[in-house]
Amino acid sequence: MHVQDWLETVPAVSIYALVGLVIGLESLGIPLPGEIVLVSAALLSSQHEGINPVILGACASVGAIVGDSIGYAIGRKGGRPLLAWLGAKFPRHFSEGHVATAERSFQKWGMWAVFFGRFIALLRIFAGPLAGVLRMPYWKFLIANVFGGIVWAGGTTAVIYYVGVVAESWLKRFSWLGLVAAVLIGLASMLIVRRKAKKAATEHAAAEPEPVPAAE
Repeated sequence: MHVQDWLETVPAVSIYALVGLVIGLESLGIPLPGEIVLVSAALLSSQHEGINPVILGACASVGAIVGDSIGYAIGRKGGRPLLAWLGAKFPRHFSEGHVATAERSFQKWGMWAVFFGRFIALLRIFAGPLAGVLRMPYWKFLIANVFGGIVWAGGTTAVIYYVGVVAESWLKRFSWLGLVAAVLIGLASMLIVRRKAKKAATEHAAAEPEPVPAAE
């Protein structure tokens, strides 16, 4: 069943809670489809008066901010052994290449990686825990976390809501075009992330010192 079709069977209060929970868990570091759930719920709110887009955006923002904060605390306490454990549990998301790519982004952009990481699937999962592992000052993390969460969650809700209101009839007639576009964008994003992760893994392996043979 499509996510939006399933959400239509759920009461409005449950949708608010579900969106906040899924986004919170994703921001904490658990690979869940937070953006898909948010977009589907925002589109649903444009078609049903019972779902308030303002409340929806607020719940999504709170979930993003709280989830990232918990992820930061866990990452700060767990350190790099936590990343190794996550890599063993979720190798597709927390592989060495993905971790190296995210870490390079943090080293280059600092707190901006937390802010803009909201808009990138890979960094959205990594941002909180990795900021804690790298011991980014909490005040910097908090500022980027709050503004990033509000802009991403609130902005996504607003854009999808108004697109749904203005183009509801168009979307119903040509929804297959949106599906094709979403698939193509998703495939392109996946290929780019995989290529960057492979490159990062290669660079990481090349940077490791060669083992010194033991003296006889």
